[in-house]
Amino acid sequence: MNLLKTLFTVSGFTLLSRITGLVREMLFARAFGTSLYTDAFNIAFRIPNLLRRLWAEGAFSQAFVPILGEFKNQHGQVSTKALVDASATVLAWILVLLSIAGVSGASWVIWGVATGLQADAQAFSSAVFMTRVMFPYIALVSLASLASGVLNTYRHFALPAAAPVLLNLSFIVASLWVAPYLDTPIYALAFAVIAGGVLQLAVQLPALAKLGMLPKISARPFKAFTHPGVKRVLAKMVPATFAVSVAQLSLIINTNIASRLTAGSVSWLSYADRLMEFPSALLGVALGTILLPSLAQAHAEANAAEYSGLLDWGLRLTFLLAAPSAIALLIYAEPLIATLYHYGRFSALDVAMVSRALSAYGVGLVGLILVKILAPGFYAKQDIKTPVKIALVVLAITQLCNYIFVPFFAHTGLSLSIGVGACINALLLFVGLYKKGIYQPAPGWGRFFVQLTLACSVLAIVLWGFRQHFDWLELGTSPIIRMLLLAASLLLVAVVYFATLWLLGFKYAWFKRQTRC
Repeated sequence: MNLLKTLFTVSGFTLLSRITGLVREMLFARAFGTSLYTDAFNIAFRIPNLLRRLWAEGAFSQAFVPILGEFKNQHGQVSTKALVDASATVLAWILVLLSIAGVSGASWVIWGVATGLQADAQAFSSAVFMTRVMFPYIALVSLASLASGVLNTYRHFALPAAAPVLLNLSFIVASLWVAPYLDTPIYALAFAVIAGGVLQLAVQLPALAKLGMLPKISARPFKAFTHPGVKRVLAKMVPATFAVSVAQLSLIINTNIASRLTAGSVSWLSYADRLMEFPSALLGVALGTILLPSLAQAHAEANAAEYSGLLDWGLRLTFLLAAPSAIALLIYAEPLIATLYHYGRFSALDVAMVSRALSAYGVGLVGLILVKILAPGFYAKQDIKTPVKIALVVLAITQLCNYIFVPFFAHTGLSLSIGVGACINALLLFVGLYKKGIYQPAPGWGRFFVQLTLACSVLAIVLWGFRQHFDWLELGTSPIIRMLLLAASLLLVAVVYFATLWLLGFKYAWFKRQTRC
């Protein structure tokens, strides 16, 4: 399997997901702007979305995929199918109970997550209602994550990567054709979340059936609990929850803090967060997705050189693509936000506030993506304790940063804290891998960093020139011209960046790495 080709496939579908996500956000910004009621939706959606990242795509996948890969490589198809059935059974029953608890206790959830929202009774009531509507999404997306884990283990990456597009399409349909007919238009988005969850799960079921891995959910969950593979997955999930949740737990704490700041602060952070996730998902999520099964296989075969080589490949590719993306967020935040969101009820003040938060995210973008590469280096070896210890340290540091930054920078300080915490997280994970001898850097890193620094410096100069030369808010009177100018400028700086690297002797062919299926 060609890792670079596979990465392009996964990133391509992820790009499609992010583009449709941007369309949905543009429609959302145009129709609803920023207010206590958009804050209410973002808070309500953040809860199941947090659980999705924390558990479905975090702890569960990190614990499940390596063990599933071990069963596939060492125990055969029958044993692997038995593990899938038992895991699906346990997961489904837990999720049903969790959904019932979440729907029943929605008002307590909102009270705990966003205490500042209580100042407006109607906004608080809306958040509670939307939380009740959307909470079952965690059940749907968790089962979809199990399906994705199975498909990824069998090297079927495209369909799981494409599935999130369906959620975005649900949002777009709801914004355009459902919201106008509701007394409370924003409720349409809550219904869209459930529709998107159903579609994400349903679209993967035929592929599982073709592999002979369509789960059979039993009415006897306690028997499924006794499966040795399930016991191992659950034993790994508890500490993995802490290990993968630092940024997400910080995000929930930040939501609570933001709900006490100026009205609109939660929405400003949410818009910035969505755009920050664009490069994070294209590179970090995609790389982590394709690396974890390959790392698990290298570990099962006791191939230490291959294991280290895979990490080295992932880290260099991360720096190559994440560094210029971080610079773009730092310097080009206002042109990006103005072009994407400055329409309808989204004001110039909103552009300024979201731009500040996005620039702050740029400080930690490389760290945020590196964590998605370095953490699987531990998980594939089923070492959960080390990331847990690091996660707890980073969580404390992130909240200390909040204490320092928020009084000076308001909502921008919250995104800056997450970025700083992510960089420290990545550094500690790297040190852990290096000290344990799991990762040994290949030769050439010094030359690589020199080339990267020079190319990024040229890119920064060109971006700064484009930012200063045009009035991106004033260009709102000609939105098509503004869009074309943004696209042309980003294309030009990309060409300048990669051409500069080529002139400096950078070897792109090195990244054409092969690994066995």
